[in-house]
Amino acid sequence: MQGENRIPKKLDTSLTISQQNSRYVYRFIKRSCDILFSLLGMLIFFVPGLLIACAIKWENPKGTIFYTQTRVGKYQILFKMYKFRSMQENADSIITKLKSQNEVDGAMFKMKHDPRVTKVGHFLRRHSLDEIPQLWNVFKGDMSLVGPRPPLEREVVQYTDYDKQRLSVKPGCTGLWQVSGRNNVGFHEMVELDLKYIKNRGLYFDFKIILQTIKIIIFPNNAF
Repeated sequence: MQGENRIPKKLDTSLTISQQNSRYVYRFIKRSCDILFSLLGMLIFFVPGLLIACAIKWENPKGTIFYTQTRVGKYQILFKMYKFRSMQENADSIITKLKSQNEVDGAMFKMKHDPRVTKVGHFLRRHSLDEIPQLWNVFKGDMSLVGPRPPLEREVVQYTDYDKQRLSVKPGCTGLWQVSGRNNVGFHEMVELDLKYIKNRGLYFDFKIILQTIKIIIFPNNAF
């Protein structure tokens, strides 16, 4: 689990910041697509979003609809990430009581039968619908449609220099980790998948991941 020893890996020198920033054409097209498709997505999901909001309020009339959380983005810059609330209101305050039940290794917390998740939240998470509000983060420029999962500050504190390489690009709503088994993949495997994406990213690769994500929304891959 999180306390396990790991042999330090050698830094991948192919993932330098200067090299990531030199891909001007790709970055321009990617950002343009992020703006266009996040706007389109917000229009498409407007009515479903209203229905989700009503379901969340129906389950807990006094609870909030949206959940905001500070995440770590590109170059370790902090930003507020938005989601539909899928957990009870005090979820963050009781996580320390559940850490011993973490089901993934490394600097990440996942629990299949997390008692904090609401009934509506189980459905939203299974189909990744709780992440729809992140389209606003994409439009703002905090995130991209495709990229590494945005980590929490408490997770990054545990990162090695090798792990921090995954923070050299914008985080994404979806990514190679999400379409490669997700919760069946441990933290260290997630890092390797993220670095693989960063080294090989391109318009075709991004498009392929988006298509796989749409398939997973319809046919869930054991998300929780």
